[in-house]
Amino acid sequence: MNSWSEDLISVERAGTLDGLFHQRLHRSPDRIAYQWFDRASDRWRSISWRETADQIARWRQALSAEGLSPGDRVAVLLRNCPEWVIFDQAALSLGLITVPLYTDDRADNAAHILQDADCKVLLIQDANRWKRLAPAIGEASYPERVVILEESEQSRRVATYDERVLIAASWLPARGEPWAQRVADPNSLATIVYTSGTTGRPKGVMLSHLNILANAHASVTMLDVYQEDVFLSFLPLSHMLERMGSYYLPMMTGSTVAYARSINQLADDLQTIRPSVIIAVPRVFERIYQRIQDQLEGRHKLLRSLFQLAVKVGWIDFERRQGRRGWHPLLLLWPWLRRKVARPVLERLGGRLRAAVSGGAPLPFNVAKLFIGLELPLVQGYGLTETSPVVAVNPLEDNRPDSVGIPLRGIKVRIGADDELQVKGPCTMLGYWNNHVATARMFTTDGWLRTGDQARIEDRHVFITGRIKDILVLSNGEKVPPADMEMTIGLDPLVEQLLIVGEGRSFLTAIMVLSGDLWPGLARDHGLDPDRPESLSNPQLQRDMLKRIRDSLADFPGYAKVRRVTLTLEPWSVDNGLLTPTMKIKRSQVLAHFKDAVEQMYSEHH
Repeated sequence: MNSWSEDLISVERAGTLDGLFHQRLHRSPDRIAYQWFDRASDRWRSISWRETADQIARWRQALSAEGLSPGDRVAVLLRNCPEWVIFDQAALSLGLITVPLYTDDRADNAAHILQDADCKVLLIQDANRWKRLAPAIGEASYPERVVILEESEQSRRVATYDERVLIAASWLPARGEPWAQRVADPNSLATIVYTSGTTGRPKGVMLSHLNILANAHASVTMLDVYQEDVFLSFLPLSHMLERMGSYYLPMMTGSTVAYARSINQLADDLQTIRPSVIIAVPRVFERIYQRIQDQLEGRHKLLRSLFQLAVKVGWIDFERRQGRRGWHPLLLLWPWLRRKVARPVLERLGGRLRAAVSGGAPLPFNVAKLFIGLELPLVQGYGLTETSPVVAVNPLEDNRPDSVGIPLRGIKVRIGADDELQVKGPCTMLGYWNNHVATARMFTTDGWLRTGDQARIEDRHVFITGRIKDILVLSNGEKVPPADMEMTIGLDPLVEQLLIVGEGRSFLTAIMVLSGDLWPGLARDHGLDPDRPESLSNPQLQRDMLKRIRDSLADFPGYAKVRRVTLTLEPWSVDNGLLTPTMKIKRSQVLAHFKDAVEQMYSEHH
């Protein structure tokens, strides 16, 4: 792309999130808004802002016919697709409040949210998903109307015996009436986003139109975004980072959003779409990192050394351009290394990335260093659903990958008791839905939002150092932050998932889920039968895994010693209740699940 042009809509002109769409429609009606892969025709399709408005008008009319009133809640349970945006915009334009649901959440969790928020209408992907959800809802009052997006023989059957259910094609009118931008209070409630808490039932975070608009606009002041940008969207839109960053923000800037088909097809979609911006969680970058490491493993030693040299020199060049170091003789090699090593890797990511943003969890430093050393403009950010969601992000020109960046414009941060990072600004939530006690606990007496994360601030950059709730206090009083240890050990390809244990104990242990793909080979290397459960308890195997843990933690302080390990092959998932829908480990549930194994690790006769 040779020319980049800005067309930023101000918060004041948008007024509300549906006002934002109106302004975008007025400014660039014929530009491409969305791209997606159409399975029926087996090709990529696109839709302009004007065509999107035509569809919103249809959905708006259908919602109006349900007799809903401003302030009523409607839920959406879809994969990322244009209909997600269309439904949301139709609802917002009527003063309704959108409640997003995760497509892979447990049915009982989704049913709880629908009841807690009194959602009158539910838009759901297909008949299979409704058949899984319906028994959990049972005879409950909500939803009153269920709209199935995908038409099929099964969805038609469901619609005939369940009077709540309609298929979108028959529910929608052929066309809808044009509508004017409404005048509404920007501070009014726009959405209730349920956080997948690692303990207890999810809580409904109430976010206003202004919360989200202010956050999107402040994000653009940290990272320039243009009309010609193409975002590749693959995190679920029910996740606030994706919703703000790959929906409302591109609408504010007039950029195009392409919806990836799936994580498994991400490599192909990167090649086809050639995005200029991606927003991802660290796990995505970790997977690519691991794939690169695996491929290097089978290469000649000279090629491996050349790759490592390219990362080293690329990192020196990055630090020099950031103004943090001077010139170095190795930089003479950089033009050649960039052409021969770095560029081929970036071409596999589409070859056009201007910015890659990592958020949602800590990004391991060595993963960031590899990509940045290969000249990928990768920045780490930080936020919470309760802050709409971004609090801080690294600017490209002042990028410190070991930090989570600089607070966005308009956001104040401070360090409170227990080194807790506290936040205040236009993006902080209105509170938790139907939960005044939790709301009161979340704010200090002088109105700052408690993040629950420990941090320090240096040269405007925020560094997250731990999580208050996750700090393990050993029986000798020593405090151990397990998150960085778990993240570092988790880079080992043999390790699928991991939890460090030690609260109130005299030493640290670990529960480790081994890679199902690599387990058969590991078992055979130890002379074990991979199909026999007792193989996981083999003393020599456990000693070898402890050595791998020790090697991973070689650079950590003295407290980071894991003395015993429990091995398992059963992955922790949303379905078995050990993961949240945002893929965070539910520590207390995992500890309860492995209670006997934990006691065994701490027994005298282990």
